[in-house]
Amino acid sequence: MPLGICLQFQTHCLAGKRYSVSSMEKKTGITKKRPRKPGKEVGDIEDIFSNDETLQIRASLLEWYDKNQRDLPWRRISSSNASDDKRGYAVWVSEVMLQQTRVSTVVDYFNRWMNKWPTLHHLSQASLEEVNEMWAGLGYYRRARFLLEGAKEVVEGGGSFPETVSDLRKIRGIGEYTAGAIASIAFKKAVPVVDGNVVRVISRLKAISANPKDPVTVKSFWKLAGQLVDPCSPGDFNQALMELGATLCSLSNPGCAACPISAQCHALSLYRQNESVHVTDYPIKVVKAKQRHEFSAVSVVEILDCQETTGPKSSSKFILVKRPNKGLLAGLWEFPSVLLEKEADWASRRKAIDNFLQSSFNLDLKESTRIVSREDIGEYVHVFSHIRLKMHVELLVLHPKGNRSIDNKKLDKESITWKYVDSKNLGSMGLTSGVRKVYSMVQKHKQTEQDIIPKARRKTAVRR
Repeated sequence: MPLGICLQFQTHCLAGKRYSVSSMEKKTGITKKRPRKPGKEVGDIEDIFSNDETLQIRASLLEWYDKNQRDLPWRRISSSNASDDKRGYAVWVSEVMLQQTRVSTVVDYFNRWMNKWPTLHHLSQASLEEVNEMWAGLGYYRRARFLLEGAKEVVEGGGSFPETVSDLRKIRGIGEYTAGAIASIAFKKAVPVVDGNVVRVISRLKAISANPKDPVTVKSFWKLAGQLVDPCSPGDFNQALMELGATLCSLSNPGCAACPISAQCHALSLYRQNESVHVTDYPIKVVKAKQRHEFSAVSVVEILDCQETTGPKSSSKFILVKRPNKGLLAGLWEFPSVLLEKEADWASRRKAIDNFLQSSFNLDLKESTRIVSREDIGEYVHVFSHIRLKMHVELLVLHPKGNRSIDNKKLDKESITWKYVDSKNLGSMGLTSGVRKVYSMVQKHKQTEQDIIPKARRKTAVRR
């Protein structure tokens, strides 16, 4: 929505005082002819809202939220007559799921989760594998592990859900933001929350041009959010602030004409005085750390039981390996893979896979099995927050010789955990999006091969 529609203010309002343009220039260092300089010192941040501003922002935002809040399943629970523990648990699960994930994606996951584990006590009885399967596709799997560990910790401590920020912070995996969200939304504690949406709204309200990632600036955001939070409706106010940032006060296309607190927005006032300064200049853009490029060889190992055909009637199983319990994608299942030092050709990747299969399963591709087929399927790039992983995928179909079986020969601490999974169960397992993509590539390749073979047979029949 065009910003020009909202330009209705004749003066700047900062910390409850009225300023002319000239006095504002002296206070902020921003003139009509000279745009804001990104990255001003943290000391330039106005550290308070006036009482009038605070009351106006609270009233306007809560009225807007009452009329415009999205109907979300966790909000129904937190605003219901459910028990304190039920409300706290629902808010906790939803807030953890919403980290780095869109609301539209989270809704179905939240409903399935709450149907399977409706209370903290139910969750505490689950296994990590069950939780990971339920979480599959949401990413950032450490969040799921922390939820499970936290549930066990609370139940072992007596089962009563903590209500204060200080007590909530004692639970593994609950940080300052999540603690504030649970305490305010579920237990009506007058404490602030600060996430990316809140940072964006406050940055624009105060025209804060300091680095939003700087620890001192972050502390200032918490202070300002703490001043704004409504003592009578802290949960609703915090959700309203986040809702505003997620909808109207968006990153690149703010709807200022419909914003309930545009009258208090200093960034909007500055735009009116100098059109080279935009509302979207706030908060300033921080250069993201460059992603690390990694490469891996992935082998989808399919073991034929007795038949030597790979057609639709074949009887086969796939090998899945469990990742270590620490590190990236901890405890999750994947196809056998090897991390490469650099980009490598097919021969080098095949050698690395052969060594891995030999050392991990005592699987000698020349002695213990017969290679039915081995094909390069293609490449797939999976992007994590800090890693860009390029996976080279192959399909390796094996038939054991004689009565030989595949075993994990190691019996020490370095033993890997693995299992056979047939295609039916593999398709229904809760696998990561990367593993599902690899399996999809294999299935597509097989289907293509099956489509080609009948055509070749038909051509042969015609020639005869």
